[in-house]
Amino acid sequence: MELYYLWITLAGLLGGGIGFAAGRFSLARRFDYLKLEAEAKARAIEQEAQKLLHDAEAERQSRALAQERRFEERLTELETRWRDLNQKEQELEEERGKLRQLENRLEEKYRHAEELAERRRRLLAEDLERLENVASMTRGEAKAFLIKKVEEQSASELAAVVRKRVKLAEDEARRRAHYILAQATTRYAGEFAGERLINTITLPTDDHKGRIIGKEGRNIKALEQLLGVDIIIDETPGVIVVSSFNLYRRAIATRVIELLVADGRIHPGRIEEVHAKVQEEFERTIYEEGENVLIDLGLFPMHEELIKLIGRLKYRASYGQNALAHSLEVARLARVMAAEMGGDEKLAMRAGLLHDIGKALTQDFGGNHVDLGAELCRKYKEHPTVINAIYAHHGHAEPDSVESAAVCAADALSSARPGARREVLESFTRRVKEIEEIAKKEEGVAHAYAINAGRELRVFVDAGKVDDNQAARLAHEIARKVEEQVQYPGEVKVNVIRETRAVEFAR
Repeated sequence: MELYYLWITLAGLLGGGIGFAAGRFSLARRFDYLKLEAEAKARAIEQEAQKLLHDAEAERQSRALAQERRFEERLTELETRWRDLNQKEQELEEERGKLRQLENRLEEKYRHAEELAERRRRLLAEDLERLENVASMTRGEAKAFLIKKVEEQSASELAAVVRKRVKLAEDEARRRAHYILAQATTRYAGEFAGERLINTITLPTDDHKGRIIGKEGRNIKALEQLLGVDIIIDETPGVIVVSSFNLYRRAIATRVIELLVADGRIHPGRIEEVHAKVQEEFERTIYEEGENVLIDLGLFPMHEELIKLIGRLKYRASYGQNALAHSLEVARLARVMAAEMGGDEKLAMRAGLLHDIGKALTQDFGGNHVDLGAELCRKYKEHPTVINAIYAHHGHAEPDSVESAAVCAADALSSARPGARREVLESFTRRVKEIEEIAKKEEGVAHAYAINAGRELRVFVDAGKVDDNQAARLAHEIARKVEEQVQYPGEVKVNVIRETRAVEFAR
């Protein structure tokens, strides 16, 4: 048994020795492999380093060559500039020589001129001395006498030239103004749009008159109270009349009554319902009217409130003239005039369209349409020229541009042309008498006549009491008083006439 264990021990020792020897051999072989691998990597690194060094040397040589070439180019450029500078220096030196020669000649001429001036002063003194001896006048007296004569002659000649130039300027201005007005009026063919004070509504039968009146007049009272118009029902068969100075209310009333007649149901509740519907319809309609006007004229963009007010002008009249038709006429006339005078056509047309925009509010709010219109346009950021035209077309300000002046002229043309406006005879007669009385109250006035439908005032003065200068002052004074005391459309021309006559008989 012991022998068995001994053999096992010997066998284990022998196996461990063999395993140890095998491990030693394996480690030796792995070491040799790692050594060879390290040597190969070292050689590769050395070759890469040599390549990088070679590339760096080549790049350095290339840069050195490039710098050398740039240095040579710069050196050549500097040499060229140096030669140019030397050449220019030589040219400047030559110019300096020429300037010195010219300066010497000028100094010589200046000395000669001084000698001539001294000689002239000496001769003039001698001549003056001889003149004093001959004329028995001192130098100061002779000088004053000559200056006085020269001033008198110059003043006379200057006055003649000024009168001639002023006359030529007035003739040219008048000719140019007539040409512009003629161009504007002939190139614009506007339709006359007069407004009446009543609308006539045709009824299907006379029975509808009774329905409109209603039991104990309830329907017609409700209509008149709600619509703000007078409804006239007389013996005329098949028609009723709606009367009002407010075109907008009259148009709404006409539409309401037409709808009620077509529907057949007429009572206070239905009247209120239809009135509300028609009023809403008219609000949309007036905005569309304003939009259509701006589209036709090409004046977009514009604030929607101003667009609505432009449409509302259709239902506003002044002296029987439709306000929207008048504004369109002024806009187109102003455009033509501005074009003739070299102004902005679009701006003139915009100012002409908006010059009476305040009239769309005067029926509801009262006040001056000029101030209302200017405030509206200022609020909605319109061009300053538009605001100035609103003020200027009624004389509240002076026109500050060609476009404003064109609007003022166009407004006068549209308002003053024959048939454009209708006035009550009594107010017309009263205005004419007021204008004549203002002129007759002035000192030196013999007669005063308002002619041309009250648009011209001819004043005849006593030539013995009023001279030409006073005549001009008198015309200005009368025109100012007419502006302050009389309300009138357009303008009034004041013409003061001073006539002198010399009569003699040959016997």
